[in-house]
Amino acid sequence: MSEKIQKYRFLKGFLPDTKTNRLVILTGARQTGKTTLSKLNYPDLRYINLDAPENRESLRAVSSASWSKDVGNAIIDEAQKEPVVFEKIKYSYDEKGISFSLMLGSSQILLLKKIRESLAGRAWIYELWPLLMSEIYRGSSGIDPKRPLIDRFFSEDGFSSVLKSVKGVLIDKDYLSHCEAEDYLLRWGGMPALLQLSDEEKWKWLKDYEYTYLERDLSDLARLDDLEPFRKFQRLSALRSGNLLNYSEIARDASVSVDTAKRYMEYLDLSYQVILLQPYYKNITSSVVKSPKLYWLDIGLLRQISSRREGLSGDIYETMVVSEIVKWIKTAQRDCNIYFYRTRSGLEVDIILETKKGIIGIEIKSRATIASKDSTSLRKIASAFGSKWRGGMVIYTGNAIEKISEPDIWCVPSRRLFIGD
Repeated sequence: MSEKIQKYRFLKGFLPDTKTNRLVILTGARQTGKTTLSKLNYPDLRYINLDAPENRESLRAVSSASWSKDVGNAIIDEAQKEPVVFEKIKYSYDEKGISFSLMLGSSQILLLKKIRESLAGRAWIYELWPLLMSEIYRGSSGIDPKRPLIDRFFSEDGFSSVLKSVKGVLIDKDYLSHCEAEDYLLRWGGMPALLQLSDEEKWKWLKDYEYTYLERDLSDLARLDDLEPFRKFQRLSALRSGNLLNYSEIARDASVSVDTAKRYMEYLDLSYQVILLQPYYKNITSSVVKSPKLYWLDIGLLRQISSRREGLSGDIYETMVVSEIVKWIKTAQRDCNIYFYRTRSGLEVDIILETKKGIIGIEIKSRATIASKDSTSLRKIASAFGSKWRGGMVIYTGNAIEKISEPDIWCVPSRRLFIGD
């Protein structure tokens, strides 16, 4: 993989310019590239890292009144390490001493708490996620960045018109480069630091990340005297990726109380380790399941924590698809809600996208061929949604984009959906 992959992130195109009056929060999991992106995007801003104790001590000594003179417009990394910084930035911004500041942090719970207390109504929040498949693809092929195909479903174009306008199949180098990007993501995940490491070094990095997370990010979220119960809970959560979340069951297996299990899951959620996909809130057919589904965010970390280094299971593939959709919606800040749908009678649809233009249903199949029966659930919910239905997709590992059923149900390879043609 080329080093260029680390130098372009789609979020760059959505970040505000320093000419605008903004207080910007950039958050996300540790090691997703927040510092690198910030320095590349804002090279003229002063950079201060509060991981260094001496920097925290220095900023404590700066008065609110002299903040604009002594610090000015700046990038403040690990901002949550020194809570008083938020108050001083707020004061200087309100007094028009500064016009732009960027605050970075990987501990969402502390960062958001300080925003609510100090920067309410002033802060613009952005999230940087592990590398998208389309960013990995660009790194391997050297082409100019194009937004992934999935982004076009949030446009004015009709569902069928989007899919009819792209190639039905890919051949030769196009096909191989798409496969390379997807295979990399399904094996290693999207942490930028892995790109230039050997396979052995990649596994060591992922293992070290697990310990770093426990020692640093988790310590920002909670003070745990004994990390072993949490470590066990973390592994059990990784093993359950792609499944309904049952707190009683996971609490029993982890030998903790249900309340503790809920608290541990909140830590994983707030530190960008997992995604809790909520069930669709409306009963469109029959009584619905109300438990969320659990997905690990990064496949590389999922494989390391769950000790599943080889092979591609259905739950790992489904986890990749869900995380890619969530990552793009959040990166592009699309006006879209994402759910799953499951009834107690057995009807299930893996993903429901609720967009301004209507409902998109998605089924996920970790195989290279699709049969007519794979669209059965989509046809049933399409009928229930009526005029709100925009179209459906069966996402799979094959190569062809083609219509497989009415109303507007298509099979779409995951590598095509998450990469711009």
